[in-house]
Amino acid sequence: MTVYFIGAGPGAADLITLRGARTLAACRVCLYAGSLVPPELLTECPPGARLVDTARLNLDEITAELVRAHAEGADVARLHSGDPSVFSAVAEQMRRLDAAGVPYEVVPGVPAFAAAAAALKRELTVPTVGQTVILTRVAQQATAMPEGEDLATLGRSGALLVLHLAARYADRVVAELTPHYGADCPAAVVAMASRPDELVLRGTLADIAEQVRNAGVVRTAVIIVGRTLAATQFRDSHLYSADRDRCGD
Repeated sequence: MTVYFIGAGPGAADLITLRGARTLAACRVCLYAGSLVPPELLTECPPGARLVDTARLNLDEITAELVRAHAEGADVARLHSGDPSVFSAVAEQMRRLDAAGVPYEVVPGVPAFAAAAAALKRELTVPTVGQTVILTRVAQQATAMPEGEDLATLGRSGALLVLHLAARYADRVVAELTPHYGADCPAAVVAMASRPDELVLRGTLADIAEQVRNAGVVRTAVIIVGRTLAATQFRDSHLYSADRDRCGD
């Protein structure tokens, strides 16, 4: 039997992919993070499915549940918020499943940064302004960042930064990025993206940390910093240019 790592999307239950929903409906066991995955998604599980909230389980306990279901001949839906490819902690689960000889597949989902961009009604890559997006986080009480991936180093690129798991450290983010981006650089925070209680804060590095404090945002949010957030004067993309030769396309 197979373990399916399924991206549940950023929050709204209807942002799970069709493949994700169909896979979920076919699995007799579902492991999910109760604090992050919308409970409405669990209605997609088949009647009688075993539902396991992993919010209070450690990695060994989660692995034991996955291995147990495999031994019982049951496919498992392992629901992760957002997309499994980014900050989902699936790598260590896969490593343990490899060691246990348990097969698995990955079903991608809508990532949080994409939902945040949708809430802001912005394209994160804009011609002549910015064509690079860096997804990162800050090291605080979590796992340390690798050498060379600190904010000061990444900030030298001038690229648009999307910071996960950093809302409670907004003051530190501002302090480390302002020397590279300038206090007038556009910044935004989107909390609970795509959910009914979604909160969008817009400003600059000069005031975004204060906005975060005043709003009481501490989790389930992304911070976005970069010039493309406010870009209005830029060259049209070559993709749809009238001067483009489409005969050979």
